Amino acid sequence: MPAAPCAPCPLYADYRRLLNLCPALRVQVLGDGDPTPSRAQGWYSAAELATDPIALADALAGEEARITAEHGSAPRPHVTASRLLHHYLWSACLLIAGPWYLARRVPAIDRTDLWLHAPTGDLALRPRAHTTLPGDDELRAELRADVVAHVEPLLTAFSGATRRGTRALWGMVTDDLASALWYLGRMAGEEPAAIAAAEAVLPGGTQPLLGAAAFRHLHGEDGRSHPTRTRLGCCLYYAIRPDSACITCPRTSDEERLRRL
Repeated sequence: MPAAPCAPCPLYADYRRLLNLCPALRVQVLGDGDPTPSRAQGWYSAAELATDPIALADALAGEEARITAEHGSAPRPHVTASRLLHHYLWSACLLIAGPWYLARRVPAIDRTDLWLHAPTGDLALRPRAHTTLPGDDELRAELRADVVAHVEPLLTAFSGATRRGTRALWGMVTDDLASALWYLGRMAGEEPAAIAAAEAVLPGGTQPLLGAAAFRHLHGEDGRSHPTRTRLGCCLYYAIRPDSACITCPRTSDEERLRRL
């Protein structure tokens, strides 16, 4: 089924609900009458980040400044690039997968309709169109296709700065799509359902997305069960905080995960 025009766009209600549930998602949702974010004020569309080296350099400089202010020292350039890409991918995946999870609508987010604010890392989105399909498998395939279509040129643009190959970058996309759905489920109070949804979207064998969501459970001495997964790749947070690798990092042992949980 072709993407449906938004008149009035039901995605606005979806995004209001998503933003109420997900405080970590820093995005302003723009209406048709709202002005386009200004490049002069440091806003760059995803299309500009993918094609304009000046825009990408400014966005990377903003990320480096934020990391330096928070942690007291500047990271290596490829670490900065990996952290910015991770932030963008996680946010974009949540913006695409959120309405799918909440309302069975898959947004078609054009790269000219999603902006990144270089000084703060905040995002702005102008929703326009979405797809609905009767079959669950078909809608999940549409979700994957929309994520791939949106991020693919950005992976090409970031590849040199991150010093990562194509396979590693698609692994990052897979991780961030699984992570976005997991986070939404935790915030909505329905973690098991969101994990099941992530595993259905990412069963493995869905190229170019690598691997599967592959959640598993750890069992503590108190008998409680805790869901976890191991990222296919590393987001390099450990390079900024060596004592605080992500809980899903390949470097983090199950014993350490249980200690934190």
